[in-house]
Amino acid sequence: MTQPTLVYDDDCGFCTWWADYFDERTNVRIVGFSDLPDHPDLRERLPEYYEECSHFVTDDRVYSCGASIEEALRRYDRDGPVREGIDFLRNFEDYERVREWGYRRVADNRDKWGQIMSKTPPARRDRQSDQDR
Repeated sequence: MTQPTLVYDDDCGFCTWWADYFDERTNVRIVGFSDLPDHPDLRERLPEYYEECSHFVTDDRVYSCGASIEEALRRYDRDGPVREGIDFLRNFEDYERVREWGYRRVADNRDKWGQIMSKTPPARRDRQSDQDR
């Protein structure tokens, strides 16, 4: 694998909105959970219960949950204030705990966040196309 990859729940409108955001602004490859059968090398690097959160996969490492979004944001803003802010926050002992707490709070309320920011998920677009045939 040479291109960093964000693996996400492509049956979630809120998650799709974020994945498209990163896709349009970075060189990060985006792969939905439903596409993992086409990427067995990627799937084998993910944790057993990979569907519990998003993952950011590089040659060296797999970042999961809050760390995955953090790493995607760092790639989005290579030399800017977001990356600098993340690097600064990493100096604090409680940062990782707070980051993961925040990720879980958002992830567990995706239906509410999806009312504000959402796109039709690819997995649902595919199902709709099949029904239209």
